[in-house]
Amino acid sequence: MQRRKFLALASVAALSLGVAACDTPADAPAASGGAGGGKPYIAIVSKGFQHQFWQSVKQGAEDAAKEFNVEISFEGPDKETNVQQQMDQLNNAMAKNPQALALAALDSKAAEGVLEDAKAKGIPVIAFDSGVDSDIPVATASTDNKAAAAEAAKHMAELLGNKGEIGIIGHSQTATSGTDRRDGFVDYMKANAPDIKIVDIQYADGDQAKSTDAAKAMMTGNPNLAGMYGTNEGAAIGVVNAVKEMGKSGDLTIVGFDSGKAQMDAIRDGLMAGAVTQNPVGIGYETVKAAVAAINGEKVEKVIDTGFYWYDAENIDDDKIAANLYE
Repeated sequence: MQRRKFLALASVAALSLGVAACDTPADAPAASGGAGGGKPYIAIVSKGFQHQFWQSVKQGAEDAAKEFNVEISFEGPDKETNVQQQMDQLNNAMAKNPQALALAALDSKAAEGVLEDAKAKGIPVIAFDSGVDSDIPVATASTDNKAAAAEAAKHMAELLGNKGEIGIIGHSQTATSGTDRRDGFVDYMKANAPDIKIVDIQYADGDQAKSTDAAKAMMTGNPNLAGMYGTNEGAAIGVVNAVKEMGKSGDLTIVGFDSGKAQMDAIRDGLMAGAVTQNPVGIGYETVKAAVAAINGEKVEKVIDTGFYWYDAENIDDDKIAANLYE
């Protein structure tokens, strides 16, 4: 009830003050831009809200909306496994006649119909976080996930002395971010650390509980594991939880991807060696900036690399790193 009251007050404030960025629920009427008047309206459909990463992306999008004087909506499914919920949100977003559509696709194939609809209506599409397996998006604002995963693999290899058995807990086999974070890590190890053997890869949808169970099963089935890699916040924390629950803290080298308070605490406590962080605020900001340019008929770079950083106990509090960590 308190949350509902807060949202209601925020909506009133947005209307009365003309704030550019607002949260528009799936069943809300079209924003003024979509109705043919007022500010341009950009519909943004994310992968979810369950991790702080998405809240940081949202913040960046709102910052850009204020700067460029546009209306946005920002929504996503309850979990990153709810493809149908995301499809419903995409269809609802298209029904509001946005001037641009931004999408972090859970399943590129499932989104094909909406992308074709947007193309037919002349609505530019901006992909963010995950690329879309389609030529329709005019730009993709994201981390180079393969390069970032290779950075995580490089540090893992150095920490293990370039030998040993390791396992991977992945968060998705369908989202491009998930496959790239897996492949970038695996490819680096094959090319640069042939004596490191990846004995198992399991997928747990980025859910902490599922990732914990998957990591525990992997550890049980592979007693000689020397290290584990989690491909997103939920996967990495699942690995940390599994190691703690099985009494193996300090026995395995853990590297992760993304940030969040739990990962930062694990690194400070020595449970995790380090992780690669993205620039989520930058992803949200660049997504809206690219959408505005596309609406205005301006040239947009096809790939917008928003960058990444490796962080560990030694540099976690450095200004440059801290600015890209999201709790």
